[in-house]
Amino acid sequence: MKNKTIYFVAGLPRSGSTLLMNILGQNPEFYVTPTSGILDQLTQVKNSWDKNDANRARERNENEQIKKNVLTGMLQGYFSHIEQNICIDKNRYWLEYAEMAAALLGGKHNVRILVTLRDLRDVLASFEHLYRKTSALSQVPLDANNPVKCKTALGRFQMFIDDAQPVGRAFNAIRDAITRGWGPNMHIIDYDRLTTRPAEVMQGVYQFLGEENYQHDFNHVEQITWEDDTAYGFKDLHIIRNQVEPQKARWPSTFDVTVTDSSAWKNIDKFARFWEA
Repeated sequence: MKNKTIYFVAGLPRSGSTLLMNILGQNPEFYVTPTSGILDQLTQVKNSWDKNDANRARERNENEQIKKNVLTGMLQGYFSHIEQNICIDKNRYWLEYAEMAAALLGGKHNVRILVTLRDLRDVLASFEHLYRKTSALSQVPLDANNPVKCKTALGRFQMFIDDAQPVGRAFNAIRDAITRGWGPNMHIIDYDRLTTRPAEVMQGVYQFLGEENYQHDFNHVEQITWEDDTAYGFKDLHIIRNQVEPQKARWPSTFDVTVTDSSAWKNIDKFARFWEA
């Protein structure tokens, strides 16, 4: 069986990755995923492999080769039922495991990661709106885990940027991947540019991937990736607009001085578009 060509999508949450996947999905040569679980499964096997006495007792080089074979088989097997030869897997934490991706794809030169980014202030405003929408009739997991801090917009904002939460963790993953030398393997997709100049942005995507350009229809983007967002605790977390068009900044009308005058916000303000620095 011929191995699939696999590319990755990572980046900040609420930064257009679902929109990007559904645009890419218009290309009949591509198979695109919703948020993918294969990365979690790979890391679980990788992390538990040497806890097995029989594996640990094997000759070391042979054990490493078998482990690599199994993990490679898992990644390729995840897409073995797919007709297309080019598969694009979305998980915002691929950047944390770029070295593993390189091992499974035959070398660092084969790793290409599309990284969606958005003004951090609007990422946080988007999460705040999702919280307000969901909490009207449901309990958001953040609220269940820390109900006191979650009662205020300032508390929620501080929770969203925590290193263990999606925004903080993704931010750290991006910056650390660059520190580890993965910058040339990453292609930045600015949400504002994607929604204002989509044809230009997509042309850059194809050039980075080394694939033949495709004429996308940005006025009618059908959603082909679906997720039950109740699994993540927010309503409509992965619903896209069918027309690609510019979006106004939401943070100025979302937060007042209670948030924007805080020391934590001033730090976010400084790094709001960190990839342009």
